Amino acid sequence: MAHEHDDDHSELSEVACRVRAIETILTEKGYVDTAALDAIIETYETKIGPRNGARVVARAWTDVAFRQRLLADATEAVTEFGFEGRKSSHLVALENTPTQHNLVVCTLCSCYPHTLLGLPPVWYKSPPYRSRAVIDPRSVMSEFGLTLPATTNIRVWDSTAELRYIVIPLRPEGTEGWSEVELATLVTRDSMIGVGLPLTPIPGGFDT
Repeated sequence: MAHEHDDDHSELSEVACRVRAIETILTEKGYVDTAALDAIIETYETKIGPRNGARVVARAWTDVAFRQRLLADATEAVTEFGFEGRKSSHLVALENTPTQHNLVVCTLCSCYPHTLLGLPPVWYKSPPYRSRAVIDPRSVMSEFGLTLPATTNIRVWDSTAELRYIVIPLRPEGTEGWSEVELATLVTRDSMIGVGLPLTPIPGGFDT
């Protein structure tokens, strides 16, 4: 999918305009190959991102054997989906239970399983999140609208360049008989980081 540009910048934010200007200059000077840039953008738009992680979670919810393989060796298990992306880091799946909730952070920078979750959100890379998630995870999650019972243990996992994590959230109630495709629509990026929960099905839609 080519990222064609037009001359009307009226709808662009200030940041987007700056990015556009920098891209134009780099392209004109020959530092950027537009075809290669198009390929990168298409990859992030269509081949990697939260939709991939959602498929993994949905499979884990419906296939006991796959869930066991995923928890034993997530790096190997996700290859069953044929995802493209970084292969040099080891992936670990963290399963939430009624008594334990997992939260992922990268205290050094923003190490993140791009193939499964896409680009890391701005807040994931911010110093406040990186420090407070370790010190006071309950407070951080509450700011995302997630309040867990006091009896739920919260474990924080620190990603590194060699080790990435994905949270397998609890399957929402009321989804008995749902297909993998249907279940995947309930899985959010935030639920796979641990700052949120999957969507809850309600008549006529979803409850966030």
